[in-house]
Amino acid sequence: MPELVDGLDSKSSAFGFVGSSPTAPITSVMNTYTRFPLQVSKGKGAWIRDCDGNQYLDAVAGIATCTLGHSDPVMDWALDQQLRKLQHISNLYQIPEQEALAAWITTHSCFDKVFFCNSGAEANEAAIKLARKYGHQVRGIERPIILTAEASFHGRTLATISATGQPKYHKGFEPMVRGFRFFTYNDISSFDRLLEATEIEGPRVAAVLLEPLQGEGGVNPGNIDFFNHVRKCCDMKKILLIFDEVQTGVGRTGELWGYNKLGIEPDAFTLAKGLGGGIPIGALAVKEKYDLLCPGDHASTFGGNPFACRAGLTVMKEVERRGLTYHARCMGELLQELLKQLVTRYPDHLRDVRGWGLLQGLVLNNPSLTAPSLVKQAITERLLIVPAGPEVVRFLPPLTIKPKELHTAVNRLEKALLSIIS
Repeated sequence: MPELVDGLDSKSSAFGFVGSSPTAPITSVMNTYTRFPLQVSKGKGAWIRDCDGNQYLDAVAGIATCTLGHSDPVMDWALDQQLRKLQHISNLYQIPEQEALAAWITTHSCFDKVFFCNSGAEANEAAIKLARKYGHQVRGIERPIILTAEASFHGRTLATISATGQPKYHKGFEPMVRGFRFFTYNDISSFDRLLEATEIEGPRVAAVLLEPLQGEGGVNPGNIDFFNHVRKCCDMKKILLIFDEVQTGVGRTGELWGYNKLGIEPDAFTLAKGLGGGIPIGALAVKEKYDLLCPGDHASTFGGNPFACRAGLTVMKEVERRGLTYHARCMGELLQELLKQLVTRYPDHLRDVRGWGLLQGLVLNNPSLTAPSLVKQAITERLLIVPAGPEVVRFLPPLTIKPKELHTAVNRLEKALLSIIS
């Protein structure tokens, strides 16, 4: 494992942290997260260190965000140079770094135009607004409807949780934004029934919003036949097909974009997470004929600023230069095989492995064993993983992870599992 060094005393800091626990409750931060008892002081590659100097293998990567791992030297150099030059300027002016990143995305995808924002939720908000404008302006629909899938996850803003097909995220924030209806993911009959019922009195559906692989909903890969059917229906009815690639984009699936796994092209897609390599950035990319948002329709003060776009451009160029898409495919095959071996050894507790590339889910098989409990126990074995619902444990390591590190991760996971079931 790489040596981690920082300039702070590992036992304490200006923030009052001692070891792995704060000296007093943190009362100034709103309680919006159930935080694990771990304070991270340093990271390098696929490894992080806590304030006591303990090393952990990070198979979360900021939830699919740290594409190149922690403290990548190329990223360090590029962002240092950008800070010495310019970190922010208003979108009222042309931004060369923004134009360069947009050009890279359009050159390497099926899209022609890009809008930049700060997060996946913001990117999906932009997509929702685009879909509604398309419904009004192009289709002449008075009250546009967007169809999305059950078990989906599209963000935490009011519109994006309304688009999210998980009622637990709606509770306490009603009424939801109207205009969303849900079908069963990968189920052609469910989709057809909803589409027919929604349009029984005439055109109502402006767009279909889908994840190529549902991440938060349990690591559910898209079915090729289902997605081809949806694409054909959208073509026939002139419905906008939008992919949420906030988690699947930027090489994570073993292909550059998630839609490459399905053999079809959406009309638009959203990006975030891995695009910035840990720096906040989001994007909506569209084909030319769906470039409908005009000055005054949508905007973002920080979206597409030079610093974030330099991060994004650096990530994308390094993914290409280092062959990280192919590497993610190979490492994903190895990780899936290692996890399947665990399933074979512990069939009473583990049921299945599913996913693409370096986005893999281990499905649990025993009501007494929950994903949060296994994740918590894994921390004691110095492994970071993350739940995807109550019965799926998700692996989202940096795309730079090495075979030996994957073996270490699964060995530590097995120790955590044995600690719970023995």
